[in-house]
Amino acid sequence: MLHPLLYLCAIIGMAGAQTYIGSFGNNTVVNISSCPITYYGQQFEKLYVSRNKPTARADTKVSKPVRSTQQRKKPNLCRFDSVYELVSGLCVCNLTVTSRHLSGMTLMYNESRVVDCVNVTCDDAAVFNTSAPCGPMEHCENNTCMVDLVCTVTGPTVVEFDGTNNYIPDRCAYTLLNFSDVVVSGKFRERRRQDMSFLNSVALSVNNTYFYLEQGGIVRLNSSLQTLNSSAQDFDGVELSKDHTGVTAKSSDSNFDITVFFDGYTAQIHFKGPDLCVSPSSCDVQYNDTTDSTINCTLMTERCNVLAEAPFTACHNHTDPNPYITACNDTMCKYPSVDGLYCQFLHAYVKACNLHAYSTLGNWWTNYGCSPPKALCQDKFCSDHEFCAVASSTDEACFCRAIFASSYTSNDTLGEVTECMGSTARVTLVGCLLEEKGINYTNLHMNDANCTGRKDEQDHRVTFIFDSSDTCGAVITTNGSHLSYANSIVSSFNGSVVREYVANISFSCHFFHPDNETMSFIIKDNSVVTEVTSVFGNYTLSMKVYTDSIHTRLVESEVELNQKIWVMLETEGLEGGFVTLVIDHCWATNESSSNANLTHDLIVDSCASSADGTAEVIVNGEKTWSSFAFNMFQFSGYSGDIFLHCQLHLCDSANNRTCTPTCPVSKRRRRSSRMQYVNEAPAFITMIWSN
Repeated sequence: MLHPLLYLCAIIGMAGAQTYIGSFGNNTVVNISSCPITYYGQQFEKLYVSRNKPTARADTKVSKPVRSTQQRKKPNLCRFDSVYELVSGLCVCNLTVTSRHLSGMTLMYNESRVVDCVNVTCDDAAVFNTSAPCGPMEHCENNTCMVDLVCTVTGPTVVEFDGTNNYIPDRCAYTLLNFSDVVVSGKFRERRRQDMSFLNSVALSVNNTYFYLEQGGIVRLNSSLQTLNSSAQDFDGVELSKDHTGVTAKSSDSNFDITVFFDGYTAQIHFKGPDLCVSPSSCDVQYNDTTDSTINCTLMTERCNVLAEAPFTACHNHTDPNPYITACNDTMCKYPSVDGLYCQFLHAYVKACNLHAYSTLGNWWTNYGCSPPKALCQDKFCSDHEFCAVASSTDEACFCRAIFASSYTSNDTLGEVTECMGSTARVTLVGCLLEEKGINYTNLHMNDANCTGRKDEQDHRVTFIFDSSDTCGAVITTNGSHLSYANSIVSSFNGSVVREYVANISFSCHFFHPDNETMSFIIKDNSVVTEVTSVFGNYTLSMKVYTDSIHTRLVESEVELNQKIWVMLETEGLEGGFVTLVIDHCWATNESSSNANLTHDLIVDSCASSADGTAEVIVNGEKTWSSFAFNMFQFSGYSGDIFLHCQLHLCDSANNRTCTPTCPVSKRRRRSSRMQYVNEAPAFITMIWSN
């Protein structure tokens, strides 16, 4: 029986075509062009005969085979593009693709193999199938499709890995990259406007170890501050380094590299790996702010569009400038052109270009009024309510965040409300508000030029304080209702030319004179305390009764008629040498009202009343406390409570002023017989304070 191929040719030969007649050797080639064979869509014009195994090779382009609905025997044929051959029942292909690894590949039927990121399969029809190669943003590395991308975060804009822009509307932390056990997030805070947020810090989490990259080149490992230099140091598998341009953190594994760069305002994440995940999430309150009418948006758009021109065109093939131009326009048309913000966008684009192609574009900044690449506010600390930026003098300074500053600017003030504590006055100015005005706190002093402010190195507040030991030139006045002392914070300069804001901040403290104070003697209480309060200052006034002249033994329970007692009126919260307490008038009544019909004077016009005979002034107008004494009595015909009332005032004793009253010398007079002790149940009395 003829072989099927020979049989077909024999039939054709019988029809009159030229017929090959001869014997076959070990390797014989028969020209069958006059009788071509079509097999699974492939036309054969030569027949190769071997005594071992036949081999078919096509010399023409393969057309796609048309499958029959009938069950066919699996052919021993391999096809891919224009070259195929059959060897020992295996598909052996010389592929016309560019990869040298696919050339001469041998596959069994239904076998698959991944080569140069291409999945190659020999199917049951002896046809090679290939998967799509790596995507447009990927490249093949170690037989894995990898990405080599840069995400840039600058101002309020995130330029994503795919070149799209995300605008951050609020003050929040956003996840910028989440891959494997590595999470990179950025925290956004407001600057000069309440409705715009800017990148403030970057956090890198690797296997639950947290690295915080903050303004000023500050780096914390969890909560521990780290000291870095330009040489990379390993911290739990993360390489950290710091130079004049910023801080770099790098985390690597067998199949990815993640590099985070932060210069204080711009962060760039360079990712090399098989896949990535970006999942921003929003939080916090969004604020509204008034439109800044001073911004020339047309001019700012022209300035931002320079990224489309030379020398930046050298980067266009691998770093699209459009997301950066859009980010620049969106920001600069809303935010004032201060703080070096415009140059920040140009630097961000050039840095992204450098990460892609290691191109620096030379000294491009000289043509745009920008400084060379450097980290903003390197090693300069700003508190949480501040942000660091370039001042008008090109120096870096800490300025107030808009939300924090709003409570001060709405009241047109530079600091806190004056604190009045007794004879001490304290004024605290906010350091970043002084920076806004261009005021150098070292040039400020009170009326006395030697009294300067002290700056807190943590929150940068500047405090001015004076007290009775050093009034710092305070002016002290008094009238019928209150005592006042005033001072000023002013600027001082050397020379005849001034180029900064001249400060003149006045502040004062006022203390109301005490109202009439009333004490009633009932049973057991030996002292009463009240607090004299005003919107200007507070102090405490107390009245205590003792049984000895040195004020050591308080009345415990009972006092006999005609027993001598010492009454002490004392303030707390006022410092001696600055103000003193003066008793004007003390009198007793048989009712709680100080205007009762039945009264008895003990102190009149700051001196002992001659009507009592036992009263004497011990201390009055010399200190922040006063004292007097008298012998206990009761009203004739009354066995009820006795109420003691005292009227006092504060006296300015600074600058050697005399507050001690001058009293006439008089003899004591004995009380009348009705005040003497009588043979009846003794009166037991206690003092309480009655307002």
